[in-house]
Amino acid sequence: MKVSRKGMLIVISAPSGTGKGTLCARLLKNHPEMRFSVSATTRQPRVGEENHKHYHFISEKQFDQLLAEDAFLEHATVHGHRYGTLRAEVDAGIKAGACMLLDIDTQGALSVMSKMRNTVSVFILPPSYQVLRQRLYSRNTDCEDEIERRLDAARAEVAMMRRYRYVIINDNLDEAYQQLHHIIEAEKLRTIRYYPTMDD
Repeated sequence: MKVSRKGMLIVISAPSGTGKGTLCARLLKNHPEMRFSVSATTRQPRVGEENHKHYHFISEKQFDQLLAEDAFLEHATVHGHRYGTLRAEVDAGIKAGACMLLDIDTQGALSVMSKMRNTVSVFILPPSYQVLRQRLYSRNTDCEDEIERRLDAARAEVAMMRRYRYVIINDNLDEAYQQLHHIIEAEKLRTIRYYPTMDD
């Protein structure tokens, strides 16, 4: 039996405080074939950040050039700095058989899904808004106004849930991870990207 395999693009979105970052970190740790897609940004590196590892740090002029070339699957401006997912990097990873992981908001995810037909899209849902509120307060990282802003944003994000292929409720982190793991393993076996050939 000979097997050839094409990689895939995995897009994961969730309201802030849902546990998306923890789930993505666990995926990357347990799946050696998975790569985190490195975004391009116009902001300056923070202490400890490395170029081409954490971000591709580029100038405004370079970003404009990439934008003119339609080089981004999605892009956004956040706090005065621009960010974008490079199409060529994602395509190269998929061609090489890698699972490319994108952790992005719903707006960016919908843009990616419109350009990449076979994206494996997963929305992580909190069990309730009350639980989400408790999680945001327990982090002790945001003021009350910011928490309410994040909750309002969460309602808008949840409204986009049905645009995704899968939904996971993160009521228990281990169970949510197992569901995410099984989705990835099943998607690897789809005939659009898995090509076993029987010997004569």
